[in-house]
Amino acid sequence: MQGGCGTERVVVAMLTYRRPDDLREAVPAFLAASQDEGATLLVVDNDPDGSARAWVTAYDDARLRYAHEPRPGIAAARNRALDETADADVLVFVDDDERPEPGWLEAMLGYHRSTGAPVVVGAVVADYEQPPEGWMTAAPFFGRRRLRTGTELEAAGTGNLLLDLRAVRPLGVRFDERFGLSGGSDTMFTRTLVARGLRLVTCDEAVVRERIPADRMTAGWVLRRARRSGNSAARAEHAVARPGVERALVVVRYAVRGGVRVAGGLVRTALGAVRRDPVEQLMGRRTTQRGVGMLAGAAGRVVSEYERV
Repeated sequence: MQGGCGTERVVVAMLTYRRPDDLREAVPAFLAASQDEGATLLVVDNDPDGSARAWVTAYDDARLRYAHEPRPGIAAARNRALDETADADVLVFVDDDERPEPGWLEAMLGYHRSTGAPVVVGAVVADYEQPPEGWMTAAPFFGRRRLRTGTELEAAGTGNLLLDLRAVRPLGVRFDERFGLSGGSDTMFTRTLVARGLRLVTCDEAVVRERIPADRMTAGWVLRRARRSGNSAARAEHAVARPGVERALVVVRYAVRGGVRVAGGLVRTALGAVRRDPVEQLMGRRTTQRGVGMLAGAAGRVVSEYERV
């Protein structure tokens, strides 16, 4: 598919699992957002039953493609996206609960082309399903931190991520399917790319909005996500490290980091209680849970966020 830059072939890959309502909004939104760049939209359905097939294949747009990955886990779906784009030059990962802001893809591709950065992560901002309570917007509990364009990172998620496949493909890096149901395969993937010498940089002008459903707008969800995030970070860095001394040092480092976060979080929670500040208390509890996740990861334990029945 012709892109906006000569013969550059661009594919936007959207991963989905039993979210028909999200698909009905996300597919036309991303098709419209990628039209000027001539990009293809690839929907990777991770439902073993292929529940999205009928709707996607019936959609009247030649730029829309469907792929079915029945193996459970988001890592398997991400690998299917890599396999399905063997003839593409640029792959942009998005999620089915995201919606692009105007100029999203132009900003992402423009920054990539002007700088040559092989891995670019855009901004993700929260879009609440219902009016948020005050504590939800008083601190960055949802969405991601906004970072100045050009900031170099060691790892990132795939919820708005550009990969120059001409630089990535020769490295032979894949998403580790051991992380498929626990989360963190994207952290490990991007961390590995950086370890192999590719630059991972931010583009704050390439914005997508992440829909925050009502069932996530709770303190419990914030704490569960913090624990899983800390666990995934520890496990990903351990998996990327070389066996022997380097891996042993990762275990020690995350044991120390986790312990420090648990202690600091408990202190912050206590101070919040004394000040009768619920936001401060939640931030302390979140720090504690991230530390607990790190300690679990250092001990080789897995915190699963996407486990299926």
